[in-house]
Parts: sequence; structure tokens; C-alpha cells
Amino acid sequence: MILPVKITSEGWKFIGYQGLASHGGTLGLIIALWLYCRKTKMNYLDVVDMIAVATPITACFIRLANLMNSEIIGKVTTVPWAFIFVQEDMHPRHPGQLYEAIAYLILFFIEIYIHKKYSRKLHRGFFFGLCLAYIFTFRFFIEFLKENQVNFEDGMAFNMGQWLSIPFIIIGFYCMFRKPKTFKK
Repeated sequence: MILPVKITSEGWKFIGYQGLASHGGTLGLIIALWLYCRKTKMNYLDVVDMIAVATPITACFIRLANLMNSEIIGKVTTVPWAFIFVQEDMHPRHPGQLYEAIAYLILFFIEIYIHKKYSRKLHRGFFFGLCLAYIFTFRFFIEFLKENQVNFEDGMAFNMGQWLSIPFIIIGFYCMFRKPKTFKK
């Protein structure tokens, strides 16, 4: 939801800013960067590769903020590291936000290492593909530990976040394993 209001039977209701999912944000960024590269004549894959190296640390901090705000809570669990989100209820729950933050921090260090050691040997688009494939594959599986965010997902085999992750995973693997053109960076 882009607007912070909802029309109900009682009239207008302020609901706060919410609902900019990572999928929509990612798609918006991909399109905006493509338009920017067209205007500036920069190589699109070079630009998205550089941004992809920094993206995981940003995603890590976003998920830590979700944790602090008790957003996107996990399912009830008995694991000893469970969190109680008092704004939701008093049940211990998976800290899915923390799982994601740790996974994205690990990806950040992996990409920094690969970039320092192998960037000259890798084709354009590799880091972009790695970032998409890693983040959205992890996101696909972590969704099994999260509560559904909307009621219509309750009867689905995969929730909306999982369905929306699949195209990004495919694009990521394509960018990582495609045959590069004959020219080097």
C-alpha cells in the first residue's frame, strides 16, 4: 500500500506507511537503474554488479529494523532462541528477521571476498545474479517460518512472497551462469 490511508465503512482511516515489499522495491530499482544507464550511457550490468555488492548489507539493516519494529513476525516455536513480540502476543516466535539479517550479512562478506579475489575473471552481471539468487532463494525458504501477512495466503501451498521470489531466483541464476559475450570488462 503506497498511501497511508484506507477507506473503510467508517470513512478514511490512517494506517501508516506499510507494504513496500522487497520484491516491488527490487523491481523498481532494476527499472530505475536501467533508465539511468540509458540516459548516462553507462553499462547496465556494471552498475547493477556494483550495487549488488552493497545490497546485502543494506538488506541486513532493513531486516534488523523489521526486528526492532516487530514487523514480519515468525511462527510460534519452542526453539530456545525464540523472541516474544509483545506487540503481537506473548508467544515465542521464530525471529525470521534476524535469520534474514544474518544471511544477508554473510552474503555481503561473500561478495566482498569474491569481488576482491575474482572480479576480473567473472563476467558482467555475475554479482547481480548472485545477489538476486541468494537473497530470494533464502527469502523463499525463510517464508516457511513466518506468519502469513494476509489472510488469502492461508490456503496456499506457497505464500505470495515465495511466488514473487521465483522470477528473481530464475533471473539471478541466469545472470550468474549465462554465457558471457566475447569481450572482457
